[in-house]
Amino acid sequence: MLQITDLTARVAGRLLIDHASLTLPAGTKAGLVGRNGAGKSTLFRVITGDLAPETGSVSFPKNTRLGQVAQEAPGTEESLIEIVLKADTERLALLEEAETASDPTRIADIHMRLADIESHSAEARASSILSGLGFDMAAQARPASSFSGGWRMRVALAAVLFSRPDLLLLDEPTNYLDLEGTLWLENFVQRYPYTVLVISHDRDVLNNAVSSIVHLDQKKLNFYRGDYDQFARQRAEKLELLQKSIAKQDAQRKHMEAFVERFRAKASKARQAQSRLKALEKMGPLQSIVEESVTPFSFPAPEKQPASPIIRMEKVSVGYQPGRPILKNLDLRIDTDDRIALLGQNGNGKSTFAKLLAERLGAETGAITRAPGLKIAFFAQHQIDDLRPAESAVQHVRRQMPDAPEAKVRARVAQMGLPTVKMDTAAEKLSGGEKARLLMGLATLDAPNLLILDEPTNHLDIEARESLVHALNDFPGAVILISHDRHMVEATMDRLWIVGEGTVSRYDGDLEDYKKLILSGARSGGGAAGGAGTEPVEAEPQVSKVDQRRQAAERREALKPLKKKISQLEIQISRLQKTLAEFDQKLADPALYTKEPAKASALAKQRADAAKTLESCEEDWLALTEEHDSAMAAE
Repeated sequence: MLQITDLTARVAGRLLIDHASLTLPAGTKAGLVGRNGAGKSTLFRVITGDLAPETGSVSFPKNTRLGQVAQEAPGTEESLIEIVLKADTERLALLEEAETASDPTRIADIHMRLADIESHSAEARASSILSGLGFDMAAQARPASSFSGGWRMRVALAAVLFSRPDLLLLDEPTNYLDLEGTLWLENFVQRYPYTVLVISHDRDVLNNAVSSIVHLDQKKLNFYRGDYDQFARQRAEKLELLQKSIAKQDAQRKHMEAFVERFRAKASKARQAQSRLKALEKMGPLQSIVEESVTPFSFPAPEKQPASPIIRMEKVSVGYQPGRPILKNLDLRIDTDDRIALLGQNGNGKSTFAKLLAERLGAETGAITRAPGLKIAFFAQHQIDDLRPAESAVQHVRRQMPDAPEAKVRARVAQMGLPTVKMDTAAEKLSGGEKARLLMGLATLDAPNLLILDEPTNHLDIEARESLVHALNDFPGAVILISHDRHMVEATMDRLWIVGEGTVSRYDGDLEDYKKLILSGARSGGGAAGGAGTEPVEAEPQVSKVDQRRQAAERREALKPLKKKISQLEIQISRLQKTLAEFDQKLADPALYTKEPAKASALAKQRADAAKTLESCEEDWLALTEEHDSAMAAE
């Protein structure tokens, strides 16, 4: 169990957590959510003891083992498998002691403990974790120093997962994972037998891997049961009720104040006026609603759309060294309204393919035809490091608009989603999300026809990601997306392509099919790309995207009445659940049965009727939902 009591924490004088409390029972899997900068990572530092709280305490049972991904990725000459195996310090210490121990009793104890912690299967477990995170057997035997920083962070993650701590703390673990690694980690957390607290802005991870949500909001910790979607619904209902209560209290306060002002001087009403004054003094203010608005993303629409295909490739090969292509035999086309998500493990060539499309890399062989006047915007996460640290957003934009008046330059910065107070802030002092907005705005300044996004969400919180989803859906041009955020892929993309085994293949299933494929042991680049459900990308499209979207809109329109009935039932079910809770609260009073037995009997009957109605509504909801799902599956 994790017990946080009356906790207050500051960083650099800024109050982030204020007298917050939380209890997590053993075995809980919870997602920690909140806006960027709210203090989530600070809370982790307090839990691990790296930051002393101003007030309050954090406690857990004696001998609880905490696990967190190391801040620095391993870069030694040890092999990956050796690094991961060393993470289980108890096993390592027991094995070393077993070599020198001479006392028979102690030797027996050592071997019994080694059996308890499944030491015999340690190498297999370590190898399985590394494999799930994208390292094949050959890579596991290589020294850590031969891998880049992102891959080393995966090794650090593998090490903490292998150590099996009682309390596992994960801070944005998917930021350095591809979609395949994210799917594997999600499944691992689902099955993990101990307590997990994970900071994540990935809706699918929060919907599938955890069973509760801890919301850090207004410096307090609020616990919600259920996944992220359930949390979002509960929070919306809570805010709606709070808004109504505040409005009601404001009206009541104004009424009292008017009465006092009117009758304070009248002797006949003086006592009542005084009574209302006392009531006003006792009326404490309700917690204010603070919902920070998210500035929307906005991509300028292209002035003119070229004819399809905007890009056509024939027998194209591309790589970084002559004669050693990463991808080859590419025969494909991209049309003006294509929405394509690229799948495949990191290292298989997704970024290489994106750079080829964006003309950052040239083709070694084959022919690439681009439509005349085609404008391409390319965003890659690593480009954030290319921003000029000492220059502000306004200065960055002015470089690309040297002749534009100041007002127009600042208006363009505002369209990027940067507030006025941050327009003149040096880039090095902007948050990761603000830098991403600036870089995305700079990339799309010329109103592109094709937008290529390589992991655009790493520094964005859930609300900002949702804003990006809307912007992509509103963008009239073509989009190529590389992302481990399944919600974004499913909400914005129409087609899936797999990059692996040295080529690009179309995947005919959906992301759920792909998830099953990955978890079954197949990997894009090792078997997924050439396995069931994939085939080479054809040079000619089968159905135009306009027709696909029109047909999809017609299907959605046909299902609207069914969805409306389902929504009405959900509202009715929610109301009935609240009614039952109110009945239960009243019937829990023992005095009711002795003082008002008739009322108790009537309430019990009313509760039984409400429960029967609820059961009927739930049955209807289930039947309609199954009908809706069947219709969707048949599309």
